[in-house]
Amino acid sequence: MNSIRIPAQRAIVDRRELAGTIDALVAEHGDKARPKVVATLKAALEAGRSELARRLAAKPSAGHECAGGHAFLIDQLVRVIHDYAVTHVYPAANRSKAERLAIMAVGGYGRAEMAPQSDVDIAFITGGKGTAWCEQVVEAMLYMMWDLGLKVGHSTRTVDQALRMAKDDLTIRTAQLEGRYVWGDRELFDEGVRRFEREVVRGNERAFVTEKLAERNARHKRMGDSRYVVEPNVKDGKGGLRDLHTLYWIGKFIHRVRAAAELVDVGLFTPAEYRSFRRAENFLLAVRCHLHVLTGRAEDRLTFDMQRRIAERMNFADRPGKSAVERFMQLYFLHAKRVGSLTGVFLAHIDEQFAAKSAKSGFFAGWKQRGRSLKGYKVFGGKIAAPSDDWFRKDPVRLVEIFQLAEAEELELHPEAMRQADRDSGLIDNAVRKDPRANALFLDLLTGRNNPELVLRWMNEAGVLGKFVPDFGKVNAQMQFDMYHHYTVDEHTIRAIGLLNKIEKGELAEDHPRATRLIHKVNSRRVAYVAALLHDIAKGRGGDHSVLGAEVARDLCPRFGMTESETELVAWLVLHHLLMSRTAQKRDLTDPKTIEDFVGEVQSAERLRHLAILTAVDIRAVGPGTWNSWKGQLLGELYDVSSERLRLGHMREGREHRIAGKQQQVSELLGKQAHLVEELASTLGDAYWIAEPVDIIAQNLVQYAAAREQAHELSVHCEFYEARGATLVTVIAADHPGLFYRIAGGIHLAGGNIIDARIHTTRQGWALDNFLVQDPHGGAFAERSQLDRLKKSIGDALANRVDLAPRLAQRPLAHSRARVFDVSPRVLFDNKASNRFTVIEVNARDRPALLNRLARTLFEQRLVVHSAHITNYGERAADTFYVTDLTGHKLSVGERMDAIEKALIEAASDALQDKLENA
Repeated sequence: MNSIRIPAQRAIVDRRELAGTIDALVAEHGDKARPKVVATLKAALEAGRSELARRLAAKPSAGHECAGGHAFLIDQLVRVIHDYAVTHVYPAANRSKAERLAIMAVGGYGRAEMAPQSDVDIAFITGGKGTAWCEQVVEAMLYMMWDLGLKVGHSTRTVDQALRMAKDDLTIRTAQLEGRYVWGDRELFDEGVRRFEREVVRGNERAFVTEKLAERNARHKRMGDSRYVVEPNVKDGKGGLRDLHTLYWIGKFIHRVRAAAELVDVGLFTPAEYRSFRRAENFLLAVRCHLHVLTGRAEDRLTFDMQRRIAERMNFADRPGKSAVERFMQLYFLHAKRVGSLTGVFLAHIDEQFAAKSAKSGFFAGWKQRGRSLKGYKVFGGKIAAPSDDWFRKDPVRLVEIFQLAEAEELELHPEAMRQADRDSGLIDNAVRKDPRANALFLDLLTGRNNPELVLRWMNEAGVLGKFVPDFGKVNAQMQFDMYHHYTVDEHTIRAIGLLNKIEKGELAEDHPRATRLIHKVNSRRVAYVAALLHDIAKGRGGDHSVLGAEVARDLCPRFGMTESETELVAWLVLHHLLMSRTAQKRDLTDPKTIEDFVGEVQSAERLRHLAILTAVDIRAVGPGTWNSWKGQLLGELYDVSSERLRLGHMREGREHRIAGKQQQVSELLGKQAHLVEELASTLGDAYWIAEPVDIIAQNLVQYAAAREQAHELSVHCEFYEARGATLVTVIAADHPGLFYRIAGGIHLAGGNIIDARIHTTRQGWALDNFLVQDPHGGAFAERSQLDRLKKSIGDALANRVDLAPRLAQRPLAHSRARVFDVSPRVLFDNKASNRFTVIEVNARDRPALLNRLARTLFEQRLVVHSAHITNYGERAADTFYVTDLTGHKLSVGERMDAIEKALIEAASDALQDKLENA
């Protein structure tokens, strides 16, 4: 976009020396010189790339210099190749007017921005159609470039052809827009440029902008429509290089600018905005160059493995609470965010300019829409604007007020107002932060009933939110280096607030019926919104972010104007915002002690209501697919049982009454087969009747009775369990040691992930095990072929027809790039979580064979598994087991527990995985 001065150019490539060498080779070898010429050019290309790679390593943030250097290297080689072709291969003494050839660089090459493995995009412009000499020269040049290993995108056209195609095709029009003269007939090139401006550009400005923006929107959708995607595409992603290019293309098409710096001259950028444009472009180019060097190919996706390596190459270091790679990615997202805000201001100005031109012509020429005044602000065309340039300087509280009014009145911010807010955000000091009016306005915005998410995002992009709430500014653009969190902390938080607003308006009632009811029952809706704002505010500080966040809440809430009781409730919610999800997903909800402990922590119905709402928006705001019906079911069960316990002050019924009540419900469900309840009541122990839901018990009894009647040694039933978004797999077999881990292995081999398991043994010695299973994408197995595959795989595993360990080891990781992350296995024992069982929680790298290996290890350690609960967090899994020893007792602290811990850590280790993979 701008010409970059490349230092020490001849150290990259010396064109005159190279041309002299080639002339000498031709003089010595004549027609047979070509192989030696190619070898010479290839050596020059490799030497030039090596020199540029050395410079990038020495100056790892010099993106412009590196990209410009690669374009310079290709320029010199193309010139030498052209001269060799026209001088030695196809010399022509008296060329006709049609036998003219100009070489034009287009695309990234045309902008003189080339990463090491970028394509070389060239347009050959000829003086006339079908000239043999031009075709021969172009062919000779292309073959030589291909022999050098260059990826060449090329076209050969006359000026007339090029202009005709540019009118019809947006891609060709864009390519020609940034065309740059490289070599050949300069007059022919200049003629093409003049005619392009006259015949293609003039009068088509608005259409070009419309098409370019539609193209940009389609690209964003394809790449993940957020600039905070954790594995961004540096070139095509939102906030990436292509967005900067789009600004330049539009500016060049409309205002005929020749360099990005001229966007300031035509009023589209201020000098400060242009400087941030260049900083973002320089950083993104540097990252792209590192990607190409490391991968050896034209790779533009900043994957997790590349993030770590580039952070190291760009000299980022660890800091307390924040790793080097997290600091690198935070800077990346800050630049992407800046690109987003520049794009917004730029495009809004283009709209204004078009609107101004329209007002000067046509039927409504001279007519001007009358604006209105709103608390001193100007409002026109659905936009709110500051009435003067010093409006915010006179009263910095207005920096908060303008956003609050925009939310309350459903207005957009005028681009000039966004620009002023961005410029003046530094005026927000401690006096403004403590101002009661400013805090009241902010709280009104946060709890707005229209679209607080959108306006908070504008406020964040203008830098006002981070200045007004400095603790929020610290998590701005902060990513978490894992595969669970899809967005940066600030984006996750703003999305959570948006989800809360939608739940309150009833827009998510189908997915969140309970939260939709509860939000209208809480005493203070302000608490719900402030808790959503602050729940992750202390991430990246080192230490427990929940504990640190609660301290932040105690400081901020009084400043916001909240009462003492509201402050305490927000602080409690921030401190315990993970309590409900951890309990629901990692504990056995049928164990009375689970509910007793949870209710003991929650203590009040108001806390429970708020916690249920916050948990739902927190999980859903993590990213697409993290909320599903299984999680909704678990959280709903926990809420209902806990709410009842809080309301009554005790469990509603004793153990015997609960069992009798369930048996009555099952009888009603079974209808004509109700007799099975009485016949099998004593066969299945009390623990079974308490643990299983009524609908599963009814299905189990029918299957068990049929299996016994037909004397089946193995009965496997699989069905889609819609209520829980999973597949229910019930296995009835003669109980024997190791049955559980073999069943788990069979399910894994069929491609299933177990999310919940309950293991029962009848008094006659039959195992009755219920598993909830999902596919690798978190969906259920519902097709008949899938269910049949599950049955067959379980049967093969139990009959020892397959060798489980090596087969499971060969299955790919749940996430292909999970190996990038350091996940050390960890084992926790808890004897207080249940009155009857020891709870063992294993945290390790997620892999298909994990549950099978852990279950086998527990079997080998002579433990009995009564239930298992499996949770995944991206590349990590947390598997929880409720166990006893063979005598039915809990484990005791001591050597036995130490030995079990050691065995489980080994079973979950990468070392064992590597050993089995290579066996």
